[in-house]
Amino acid sequence: MSEYLLEMNGISKSFPGVKALDHVTLKVRPGTVHALVGENGAGKSTLMKCLFGIYSKDEGEIIIEGKPIHIANPYDALTKGIAMVHQELQPIMERSVAENIYCGRFPLKHGLFIDHKRMYEDTERLLKEVKMNFDPKVKLSTLSVSQMQAIEIAKAVSANAKIIIMDEPTSSLTQNEVDNLFEIINSLRKKGISIIYISHKMDEILSISDDVTIMRDGQYIGTWEAKELTIDMIVTKMVGRELKNLYPPKSNIPEEVVLEVKGLTSISEKSFKDVSFQLRKGEVLGIGGLVGAQRSELFEAVFGIRGIKKGTITYKGKELKIKRPHDAIKQGIALLTEDRRATGIFGVLSIAENISVASLDKYVKLGFLNERKVENLVQENVKKLSIKTPSSKTKIQTLSGGNQQKVIISRWLANDPDIFILDEPTRGIDVGAKYEIYTIIADLAKQGKSIIMISSELPELIGMSDRVLVMCNGKVSGEVSKEDATQENIMSLATKFA
Repeated sequence: MSEYLLEMNGISKSFPGVKALDHVTLKVRPGTVHALVGENGAGKSTLMKCLFGIYSKDEGEIIIEGKPIHIANPYDALTKGIAMVHQELQPIMERSVAENIYCGRFPLKHGLFIDHKRMYEDTERLLKEVKMNFDPKVKLSTLSVSQMQAIEIAKAVSANAKIIIMDEPTSSLTQNEVDNLFEIINSLRKKGISIIYISHKMDEILSISDDVTIMRDGQYIGTWEAKELTIDMIVTKMVGRELKNLYPPKSNIPEEVVLEVKGLTSISEKSFKDVSFQLRKGEVLGIGGLVGAQRSELFEAVFGIRGIKKGTITYKGKELKIKRPHDAIKQGIALLTEDRRATGIFGVLSIAENISVASLDKYVKLGFLNERKVENLVQENVKKLSIKTPSSKTKIQTLSGGNQQKVIISRWLANDPDIFILDEPTRGIDVGAKYEIYTIIADLAKQGKSIIMISSELPELIGMSDRVLVMCNGKVSGEVSKEDATQENIMSLATKFA
């Protein structure tokens, strides 16, 4: 009997112009949580997609319980006991919990009709087994993101998976929801199920993992027991150098008020109400609060994506009438959205097209696009923001999350706005890329640009902000100065109206 439930030996995978995996090794013991860590672009997700049958490996072998196997596609992976909970969930919102769990493999009656009674009974039994208190008949649209994630885990268990891959499972969760997820993971571990856990959150990795494998630039660096490691050791092995500071030094000096919001209220009864705040020139204003605090909704309204019932937005003493994003862009406001894949990038378009799309009028003359000027713009930003890409014609969807985020920032830099609204700017990004994004934010503030940074990571808010405005249930619950910004003070305000 093999010591390992899973062995991936010498796995290589190349894409045009890029060797994503270079003879990578991964060995997972049964009934353990095995963390897979590395910077964005290290090859973690590519390795897991080879394991789950989304990609075909170019070289190497996959061994389960001592037997070499071939994985043709995701369905084949499921039949071999491998399941994957993706970072970007794809729930069928208007179908029930049971239908989502058994989608594509419904129990049949007489070989023709879906056996709904059996499906609901099996789902109820399964949910009890993994300690999830859900009604099998409730629609997914009524659940929170964390609850949908729990349903995805239940789906993996229902397929009798021996190995469950979790890709950034806590990126959208509150601390309470993370604790609940860890309880589920521990119950799975006790049943002998192995979890491959991908995360950029170092504290989580050390608290939940048994073993840690580190990758860098598509190569295997090594595997260690989690108890042997510290956060500093993991970071150093990930980036290949020592990071002495998590945040760059601040040299910006906030000046006069440039943006004032008074009494802003959403047209939706369940959203933000009577919100007022000020933003200064050269300031990083952090926006804190728990999931559901309506932070994103508020600033989407400021940008013209959502409707406003009442209230005013004043910029440099002049009241703005922002009915749509185009109006906000004309006034020098930029928005980096929370979900870069869904609402940030144009996945099938190139780096050049993604960077230039918001400022094309600068590069069009007599109906013709000056491609040379666009290329100069791209190369300038690739160099300035250290974007890792084979060429300007590379499709953005092939880049790592950190590099995608830099491309979107480049898009707005090309417009030279005065106000940047950054919604979760480092979500799903590794520690090295985070520092680069932080440096960009600090440089913009130093230049006199005004930054609104929405973040669910309290250390990030404290490390980067000049002030922190906290929201709870659609209202401003308080403001914390840089001197008084502690996790306890922010969390106290984040739960003030809860």
